Amino acid sequence: MAAFPGSIAFDEYGRPFIIIRDQDKQRRLTGIDALKSHILAARQISNTVKTSLGPKGLDKMMVSADGDVTVTNDGATILKMMDVEHEIGKLLVELSQSQDDEIGDGTTGVVVLAGALLEQAASLLDRGIHPIRIADGFELACQHAVAHLEKIAELFPISATNTEPLIKVAMTTLGSKIINKCHRQMAEIAVNAVLAVADLEQKDVNFELIKVEGKVGGKLEDTVLVKGVIVDKTMSHPQMPKELRNVKIAILTCPFEPPKPKTKHKLDVTDVAKYKELREYEQDKFREMVDLIKKAGATLAICQWGFDDEANHLLLQNELPAVRWVGGPEIELIAIATGGRIVPRFEELNPEKLGSAGLVREISFGTTTDKMLVIEECSNSRAVTILVRGGNKMLVEEAKRSLHDALCVVRSLVQEPRVVYGGGAAEIACSLAVAAQADQLASLEQYAYRAFAEALEAIPLALAENSGLSAIHTLGEVKAKQSATGDPALGIDCMFTGNYNMRDQHVIESLRSKRQQLLLATQLVKMILKIDDVRSPNEMEG
Repeated sequence: MAAFPGSIAFDEYGRPFIIIRDQDKQRRLTGIDALKSHILAARQISNTVKTSLGPKGLDKMMVSADGDVTVTNDGATILKMMDVEHEIGKLLVELSQSQDDEIGDGTTGVVVLAGALLEQAASLLDRGIHPIRIADGFELACQHAVAHLEKIAELFPISATNTEPLIKVAMTTLGSKIINKCHRQMAEIAVNAVLAVADLEQKDVNFELIKVEGKVGGKLEDTVLVKGVIVDKTMSHPQMPKELRNVKIAILTCPFEPPKPKTKHKLDVTDVAKYKELREYEQDKFREMVDLIKKAGATLAICQWGFDDEANHLLLQNELPAVRWVGGPEIELIAIATGGRIVPRFEELNPEKLGSAGLVREISFGTTTDKMLVIEECSNSRAVTILVRGGNKMLVEEAKRSLHDALCVVRSLVQEPRVVYGGGAAEIACSLAVAAQADQLASLEQYAYRAFAEALEAIPLALAENSGLSAIHTLGEVKAKQSATGDPALGIDCMFTGNYNMRDQHVIESLRSKRQQLLLATQLVKMILKIDDVRSPNEMEG
């Protein structure tokens, strides 16, 4: 009974119904009032992230309940960390997350566009247009905008030898990030990492082979791309060699310890002889394990579990370097990179299951005792690791998020090599096309088309506003130039170069990302416009 927010009563026929607590004081919103409440909640979320859009966008500082501080301008991260109570607000958080999962870039833009569409929907509702007609009109307008995007998109050259075009796209993505002081270096790292694991013939990128590791200390410029695997571990014994060449690696998921009784049993040792016998048995088992590894031809053991000092010392005596407590994902990546097999039992070890690497070395950082293990020149050289450096943890984490966005954009271009121009140019071109189409319509949907065209202008407006320009004046100027010339590459000059042509500025965006933004934002707005009431399951039963 305590699960209900009120209590159950029965009518004269014995049918139960729920009496909601403080029912007389509560006011339920339904119909247009509910829609306006939803739109208001969504607009508040949208306005929060709008200031983070573009190369001049501002960062947000998020403080968790534990006091952890995150500084970022990544839309998906901001929304994920926000404590959103309103149900519609949560839908916008999911919208941003789905854009991040699918494309990896445009997480702020998609929320700003959804907020602008809902703002336009509110004014159409005030004019007495039914929400279903608005939703259907938006969907048709979106289809027209996507078709226009396809028309203005340009083919993009993807080549492993000429990486300059890809670097310029990655630089556009990183232009709004905190790491833009080493703009080109980060873009080159992202492009080289994707091309190292990409299959250009199949147009496929295996993201599992790219690992991004962060280490506090040094400068952002110290960030490097390693053709191999970096593990945040060291050799298990300080006297083991710090550099190994032409290594045969045994990758183990079995612990270096003698067999133990199950937890419900216990072993009682009552006299010295039995203790010596047990100790001798343990020694024999340790020797047997080391012999099996040596017999297989391994020159390095990487173990998922730990081992005690006795086993460690025995490994040192037998000149068998080892690494312990290596996590599951790292173990898998090492296996893929070195061409080895993960071995669950010592008895199963044989030469065919060993991985091979040209060089395994420990690297240290500055004057600290921090060390990491680098496995390079692997038999499957496609696995790569980006080692991000930075002055503090916040900077390293934001650099990792920024690199993730750049990696995702380059991956999108490998999968679909077509681009549109950034700086709001694509949105303005689509806005003009949708507005022109609205003039051809005689039905009620023409109002939704015009509203959609106006909502598309929210992105260039926000870019101009965040850059300190006169937003309306700048947008009007660019629209007039696009209308006159028909050039879809004219956008907002956020960097004050005096040139509105994004083609000359090399501000390029993936068509896939832009198309996904339009489709996802429209789908969400359509869903919200069809919600006219929110009730808990208990109330529905009542």
